[in-house]
Amino acid sequence: MSIIQKINNRITAINSLVCVGLDPRPEQMPSFASQSQEPLFTFNQHIIQQTHPFTVAYKPNMAFYEAYGQAGWRELALTMDYLRTHHADIVTICDAKRADIGSTNEAYAKAIFDDLGFDAVTLHPYLGKEALEPFLQRADKANIILCRTSNQGAGEFQDLRVDGKPLWEYVAQHVTSSWNTHQNCMLVVGATYPNELGRIREIVGEMPILVPGVGAQGGDVAQTVTQGKDAHGRGLLISASRSIIYDENPAQTAQTLRDDINIYR
Repeated sequence: MSIIQKINNRITAINSLVCVGLDPRPEQMPSFASQSQEPLFTFNQHIIQQTHPFTVAYKPNMAFYEAYGQAGWRELALTMDYLRTHHADIVTICDAKRADIGSTNEAYAKAIFDDLGFDAVTLHPYLGKEALEPFLQRADKANIILCRTSNQGAGEFQDLRVDGKPLWEYVAQHVTSSWNTHQNCMLVVGATYPNELGRIREIVGEMPILVPGVGAQGGDVAQTVTQGKDAHGRGLLISASRSIIYDENPAQTAQTLRDDINIYR
């Protein structure tokens, strides 16, 4: 089963498009987690237990683990082991935004896909297809290419014109037509740019899109879903992190997001 099929199966099984970012910050954690011997894992386990009925994918951002060195890497591995053991049908996304020359990417792919066991990874397109081949060749995994990011300064490069089109549109077309040989590509498009999201959906057809930017970044759920959904009312993983994981009731917040999204599907 491909990772894209795994995503679609989970969407169907729980009627949700929610992706939860596991971005633990000890200073914001409840005391039972921050005072634990394994604070990151303890917090993640709590969030997973609260939110898994509504969650298609979990997306740890590597920065929040790498900041704690060996201990952070170990607690990320514990989180992945926990998900594989208890929630193997939920998709796991390594939000690492990797990009380098091919030999370095071989090592990145081994660490992320084989050692940690992630289903998918976020990647920069800037070095081109040749450099990303160690990821793209993995038909058993998914590669989520940055296209139109959610940050305010995204247009500095992404709006530059290439063959008469903005760079983000060129990336979407190129990934769809040239990189997706194994049907294992996705795109990142921010909820903060709904018009661009709609155009990208026209370009990519059924390709799934990871959409950060709702919740704390202020992206609009209605616009995100209506512009970004595919013909089947799927095709989106709508990601929220801080607005869910630091809420007093993560389960209720995740359920509310799921229900708000489903209004527009």
